Amino acid sequence: MIAELGHFALVLAFAVALVQGTLPLLGAARRDATLVAVAPPAALVQLLLISIAFGALTHLYIVSDFSVANVAANSHQSKPLVYRISGVWGNHEGSLLLWVWILALFGAAVAAFGRNLPVLFKSRVLAIQALIGVGFLAFMLFTSNPFERLDPAPLEGRGLNPILQDPGLAMHPPMLYLGYVGFSTTFSFAIAGLLEGRIDPSWARWLRPWTLAAWTALTLGIALGSWWAYYELGWGGFWFWDPVENASFMPWLAGTALLHSAIVVEKRDTLKSWTILLAILTFALSLLGTFLVRSGVLTSVHAFASDPARGVFILALLIVAVGGALALYAWRAPSLQGGGMFAPVSREGALLLNNLLLASATATVLLGTLYPLALDVVGGPKISVGPPYFNATFVPLMIPLFLALPIGAVLAWKRADLVGAVQRLWLAAVVTVALSVGLVLVSDLELGLSLIGYGLGLWLILGSLADPLSRAALARGGFGRFWRRLVGLPRASWAMVLAHVGLGVLVIGVTATSTGQSERILAMKPGQTAEIAGYAVRFEGVREVRGPNWIAQRGTFTVTREGRPVTEIASDKRFFVVEQRPTTEAGIHTTLWRDLYFVLGEPAPDGAWTVRLYHNPLVVWIWGGAVLMALGGLLSLSDRRFRVGAPRPARTAVAVPAE
Repeated sequence: MIAELGHFALVLAFAVALVQGTLPLLGAARRDATLVAVAPPAALVQLLLISIAFGALTHLYIVSDFSVANVAANSHQSKPLVYRISGVWGNHEGSLLLWVWILALFGAAVAAFGRNLPVLFKSRVLAIQALIGVGFLAFMLFTSNPFERLDPAPLEGRGLNPILQDPGLAMHPPMLYLGYVGFSTTFSFAIAGLLEGRIDPSWARWLRPWTLAAWTALTLGIALGSWWAYYELGWGGFWFWDPVENASFMPWLAGTALLHSAIVVEKRDTLKSWTILLAILTFALSLLGTFLVRSGVLTSVHAFASDPARGVFILALLIVAVGGALALYAWRAPSLQGGGMFAPVSREGALLLNNLLLASATATVLLGTLYPLALDVVGGPKISVGPPYFNATFVPLMIPLFLALPIGAVLAWKRADLVGAVQRLWLAAVVTVALSVGLVLVSDLELGLSLIGYGLGLWLILGSLADPLSRAALARGGFGRFWRRLVGLPRASWAMVLAHVGLGVLVIGVTATSTGQSERILAMKPGQTAEIAGYAVRFEGVREVRGPNWIAQRGTFTVTREGRPVTEIASDKRFFVVEQRPTTEAGIHTTLWRDLYFVLGEPAPDGAWTVRLYHNPLVVWIWGGAVLMALGGLLSLSDRRFRVGAPRPARTAVAVPAE
């Protein structure tokens, strides 16, 4: 009965989405207040109905109702409760249900909190949001029904992929989807703006909070995925340029460009066409990521193995949504004339450079991800594009971007003095060079790559902090006045500083781990000792342990340094009985300065075990930097200026009344 209730709720949600996607658009075109008024309550009802369906599927997982095919294929009774719940979205059908629930959540949020939006514009946004929902709800109902019954019902389920039975993977997909699907709202704002002919500073200010929310969630989602891959897969690394990793990274890059481009529209009423195009392409990349993960064209530890016919459905949805949006853009874009001129050396020019580099970086990742697939389609050889390509193309684009970020932040709008801006940052530059050389010499790392990486990271941190310190004017008025000015700066300004500092911390972490990692692969018998990065590692042996639904061989290592005990680390080789699949659980000891990362391998006939020992310096800085960036996004969201409309310009590109 619960399964039928959930399925019926999805059918009703599909009907409501059809109404929400058509009547308000018709009402906005006819200036019919009655039809326009349908949009907000329909968005709230749609969220309620999809919430009922999501709650029903969650209940079926919790009680282990194996008469439902989805539950039988992805759960079993011996699983801990947390993994029965996370199993709801650990499969194709359930993850799509989570997708449409988050889509409805954003639509309801616009309906409930978009009080500063003009009525007609708001109705168009909600209608576009609903039409996206129509496509995904149809996809679920016709090809991926999560409530399909089995007759007869099995006594036990087949279980969930063991590598998904992890706290990191329990949190990673919802956070990632908040970012993916959140960009649907920016897409809806862009299409509504094109339909209405209103792309101005007010539109940009309405757009930015939703872009910030999606960008912040996607930042945390990618960081969680990287952290999970680091400790769960046992490969010792944090990023592998896996195609599915790239699928989430591309909309993040495009979304970052969109976030900065919208600032120019808001402040200077220019770059309108480019900002609209970015809003469309960012969501298009989110849809492309969905296609890649669910079409079966990719082989990855992250990908869902699915029927290619489902991928064709998503591809068709991608073509219709993005193709229609680009056609509308081609029709309307010529009328979107920029309002403000600016010199190349200006804040606008710096943000434009930022956008060009980010767009180029997105293109290189897209090419590296899709080229092997395109080659395979035309009958070419099967190839893989890995780190050498991305390191050779992506990294060189990031170097000028990171160099320009602190300088761009201190440039004036419209026209700026580049020499004066650099002079304001001279102390940060000197300290950066001195600290970079010192860090390389102390850590005894590769001079070239380490110096560049540490230098860029420190430059981002110190250069970003230099701007608010300069604006607070320490030299004038004493410390008390300086402090009052410092804390009185707008939250959005501090958010920018925090995000850029977080990026610098991340760059330092990536540099230290990439250039300073120590690795040893060897066979060890119980009682033997090995050295790595100044630590003595004694292998104590292996014993059998049992978990709630697995059996493990646990290897224990005792770590000392200069004769003093440091820690004891355990690494497991687990075997999940129901799924009949093994996993490797790395043993990790983390401090602010390094990780000791040990992996137990296979046994040898002579009683030895293969072990892999890693020393990863500053690796935790990678995820700390990502968290700082996300906190910057949250702090910016709290700025009250985003709850107030920007002044409406005297002239608009297309004279269509807002209400």
